[in-house]
Amino acid sequence: MTVDIRVIRPGQMYRYYLRETVVGDGRRPARTPLRVAQEQAGVPVGRWMGRGLAVLGLAPGGEVTEGQLRNLFGSCGRHPDAGRIEAGRLAAGDSPKKAFKAGALGRRVTVTGVDFVFRPQPTIYLLWAFGDVETRRVIEAAHEYAIERVLEWVEDEVAVIRYGKDGIYRVRPPGGLVAARFRHYEARSRRPLLHDHLLLSVKGQRLDGKWGSVHTTALHENTVAASALYNELVAAEVCEALGLATEPRTVTPGRRPVMEIAGVPHELIRWTSRRSDQITTCLTELEHEYVTAVDDDGDPRFLPVVSERARAKLNQIAARKTRPHKQKTQPLAQLRERWKASAILTSGVTADVITSLLEHARAAAAAIRARVAAVLDVALAAVDITATVFVLNDGGRFHRRHLLAEARRHLALVLRGRRRDPGLDDQIVTAAISTHCLDITEPKTIRGLEAGYRLYTARWALADIPARSRPPTPAPDPNRRPPADPGEPAGPRAPGQDAGEGEWEIPRVPLQYERALIAGAVAREQLRTTTTAVRGRAYDVVAHQQAAMPERLLAPEPAAPEHDDQEPEAAPGEAIDMTALGALRDSRTDVEALDITADRLRHLQDVFTKAGEAARTRAARAARRTAPDDADTAHPVRQDDQQAHRPQQPGPRRGREASR
Repeated sequence: MTVDIRVIRPGQMYRYYLRETVVGDGRRPARTPLRVAQEQAGVPVGRWMGRGLAVLGLAPGGEVTEGQLRNLFGSCGRHPDAGRIEAGRLAAGDSPKKAFKAGALGRRVTVTGVDFVFRPQPTIYLLWAFGDVETRRVIEAAHEYAIERVLEWVEDEVAVIRYGKDGIYRVRPPGGLVAARFRHYEARSRRPLLHDHLLLSVKGQRLDGKWGSVHTTALHENTVAASALYNELVAAEVCEALGLATEPRTVTPGRRPVMEIAGVPHELIRWTSRRSDQITTCLTELEHEYVTAVDDDGDPRFLPVVSERARAKLNQIAARKTRPHKQKTQPLAQLRERWKASAILTSGVTADVITSLLEHARAAAAAIRARVAAVLDVALAAVDITATVFVLNDGGRFHRRHLLAEARRHLALVLRGRRRDPGLDDQIVTAAISTHCLDITEPKTIRGLEAGYRLYTARWALADIPARSRPPTPAPDPNRRPPADPGEPAGPRAPGQDAGEGEWEIPRVPLQYERALIAGAVAREQLRTTTTAVRGRAYDVVAHQQAAMPERLLAPEPAAPEHDDQEPEAAPGEAIDMTALGALRDSRTDVEALDITADRLRHLQDVFTKAGEAARTRAARAARRTAPDDADTAHPVRQDDQQAHRPQQPGPRRGREASR
């Protein structure tokens, strides 16, 4: 996710935020005024945001002072200008107790706010770091616009004030919320990282004029949906303003691809992921300790495999253990010079590419825009997001917020950086709930009756999909050690181990995202064979996805609806083994095929890898037989072909998706 959340308590405001966050994650000198410290650090001043500013008498975009932060976040939730209000009441003759109460916003609270951290994808802040003044202005404007839209969505759809006995009454804050935004330029690893801290106050005013506290649990529950909305909006604004496009890139095999700006070299992304490499190395050691840990009796303390939940916990521990100390901040001009010099020396990308990074991205976008039409099929999108959410959630049960987050990810994957009409994500969710979801809510409290907390499951007969995959392999030998570095060979082998089996592998529960993709394909295939409204679009999904990646293999043109039972003929230069993949497609249309084990996933991966290598070999031979001009010509988009799209993972596993 690109949006993180953390609660703010009065003590944390003094110990952490007023010392470091407000000055760009540096170390604020003692007894230095806030404005002076921000100028020395080279970071902009904080700015007020939110519709609730009107109730407090503050202006949007106004400068955030230290006294206002202390009152709102550090003094149990008082008015930002509580000192001025209290002094005015004392001058009017009120008692100290009454004057103090006049500056309070309801009752004292132990949690005064939440800290939302917004950061764009690496390719976006790389363009910002190496771009000119106009490029940086456009990206920063898109970044701020996306934050404003997310805050508006939180105010309108997420934030609720509880009151009454046990908080049985809930109401949206009609006046909105109040937030203070602070901008930072770099990460702890001294790499570029444009990100903003949005300190959101929990104080909100009800319809009766009384002040209450926003339920922070609701904010935590909707963080994934907020992250998906921010990613979609910031990418769309940047791409539309600069003429760019996005593409899916796999970060972790088996997990969901992330949408990045096309044309930015992967080596630059690796250059920014210094912290990720440190966390990965530490995570490998922690996983080894986890699966080999024993108690005093010699019995395993944990499971013999690393589940997704355990891996997430271990990843948090690895991040804390490898977290470096903060260093002194520098002005942005000096940071950009240091970033560019470091990237040229250590990233492996030439200086010409780094200097003209925007032009490379625009060239890649032109190839993608020439092949992909911005056409969305709401019916098929509803199928995909329902199947994905059904598989990824425990027991196949989910809430509306899960569908909403998946719908926003689907839109980002389909539109490739184009803007969309407002409310399209809600339209997809509504179609999914009304057509493919079954309400299984059994409310025990008033909270369970609310629309956001109603419980759903899929209507389809997909009962053969297990909630959790079976453990694939036993625990490794406790005497075997992981490699010290990803590039080094593994440690000593266990007795009897073959010399060729030297790769270190921690037994993990198979990731469920691939199974979610297969579930979506099966459900769509069932609807395609029973409903004439969506018949003939199975190949359109493949064409839409593959056409968006000029560097990948391109499948043949999709068959017409009246001939969709025939295998398409391979065109010169675009050959792919459709016979073998077609047989695989026929075997995957049964619901029982969804019970994917680790062995079958590995087998499928080998099949797809071999098919991809064979197709690339044939494509290379065909390219040598054609003229260079013909090989570089982009295929035009046929509006009647690009009708739908579903999420899938690029790379060697493309064969499975091409076989739908």
